[in-house]
Amino acid sequence: MELEIERAVVAQVVLMGRELERAEAELRGLIDRLDTDEQAELIAIMWVGRGAFEPDDWNEALHTAESEATTPCADYLLGTPHFTDHLEAGMEALGLPLGDDEDALLR
Repeated sequence: MELEIERAVVAQVVLMGRELERAEAELRGLIDRLDTDEQAELIAIMWVGRGAFEPDDWNEALHTAESEATTPCADYLLGTPHFTDHLEAGMEALGLPLGDDEDALLR
């Protein structure tokens, strides 16, 4: 599967989300700078990770994220409990694990 959003960006969102008290403003800025397609992919990845959609239903998850976007992406993500865990699980379920990308960001 190929995503428009780069894996490294998803990894950065996860890492910054884990440090939300320190990095919330920076994380919001990062998410706000993404184009609408990338923001929809972030939401769809999170939904797959929390089990709202199966990986095989990716197109439906993405379409739903695009068509139901009524809240700013950063507000929606940051307002979702455990969003970082769901993003990681979603990437794993889609066959795009973040392990290497997260390690690279920590160096």
